[in-house]
Amino acid sequence: MKIHLVDGAEVVMDDAMIMPRDHAQAYALSFPGAYAEHPWGQTVIKVKRKVFLFVNGAIAPEDGVSLSVKLPHSGADVLGLPLAEPTGYGMGKHGWVTLLIMCDDQLPLQLLEAWIDESYRAVAPKRLLAELDAVRQAQRSPAEQLPE
Repeated sequence: MKIHLVDGAEVVMDDAMIMPRDHAQAYALSFPGAYAEHPWGQTVIKVKRKVFLFVNGAIAPEDGVSLSVKLPHSGADVLGLPLAEPTGYGMGKHGWVTLLIMCDDQLPLQLLEAWIDESYRAVAPKRLLAELDAVRQAQRSPAEQLPE
């Protein structure tokens, strides 16, 4: 199965890896201005007081993780996967998708990171998006860098 990312890249659901909740949180916290809070017995990662990742406490960490992300561009495609469903409390109507990832599921890290990236970009202010893009551009090899 192929999944198409917002940037046009394709991720094939082969050579998959188990995705621990710790990786999702650490990746989300690497974005400019991101910070964690712990309301309702779960972890949320925010930027400028807006949530872009819910790490739900409904599943024991040793069993898997339930994550919710805002996917305004790829949400419809992601909802076609068996591990995805619209987020409850009416949030699914606004592009939020809940991913139920069990330890024996196979999910490429690149795919989960792309979803977290899309969610961050959906809520972060333009100034922080420009900062993120500048950091990512600087991290690319000279051959990958975009012309200025």
